[in-house]
Amino acid sequence: MKKIIYFLLFYSSILTAQMNESDTLNIKAKLSLTGFWQGGNVETVIFRAKAEVSFKPFKNGVFKTSNSYVYQEFGKVKADEDILSLNFLYFNTERKIYPLILGFVSTNFRREIELRTLFGGGFTYQILNNKNNYIKLAITSEYERTNFNKTNFNRPIYNGDEIINTFRGTIWLNGKYQFFKNKMILTHESYFQPSLEESNNFRWQADVGLELPIVKHLNFKINYLRTFESLVIENQKQEDQFLSFGFTLSSF
Repeated sequence: MKKIIYFLLFYSSILTAQMNESDTLNIKAKLSLTGFWQGGNVETVIFRAKAEVSFKPFKNGVFKTSNSYVYQEFGKVKADEDILSLNFLYFNTERKIYPLILGFVSTNFRREIELRTLFGGGFTYQILNNKNNYIKLAITSEYERTNFNKTNFNRPIYNGDEIINTFRGTIWLNGKYQFFKNKMILTHESYFQPSLEESNNFRWQADVGLELPIVKHLNFKINYLRTFESLVIENQKQEDQFLSFGFTLSSF
């Protein structure tokens, strides 16, 4: 089942960084591929694919799906193989404040997460939105179900629980900025996601990209991803960081 999920999410990404759901285009797609390879005495492979597709399924509605895949291997030993699928349905995106519903699916090899799902909804506030730049703040609430492969945690109160369920609140901040007549593009996506039931169960993520246009629809990209989980399997580190380089291909 896990291999099927990987295939579907990765396949959708190669058909398609970050898009503004308030744009007037009916359909948009974007693909970002970054990575690192080293051979010889120390063999290292780092690969990350991220894709976004947005379209209007009905009047005043925009569906946006963002899928990412991360793989890391050191000395031919797999260190990471993770997926993250973020799916949003927005309503009346031309307004300053508009509602949304969301559904997420993710896995994490290193953190022993077999499958995590979240479903919820909330509102987005457009702080800035013009042709070249935007910044948006969203507040949502979700119900989360996480299935772990192991049951010993860094917080003993959760020991023995293979499945952990909780309600969460999330603060999102994302933006895009163009500099020097579109010769440099800065994007960022971040969120803070505490449990509404347990103060010791929270996470956050920051994803920053710098793009340098090469030709139309093709950019060189530097990407930095940093994640933190307060609740992890015993003896695991709570924080991970990724720095990768590659290209972004867009349809617009």
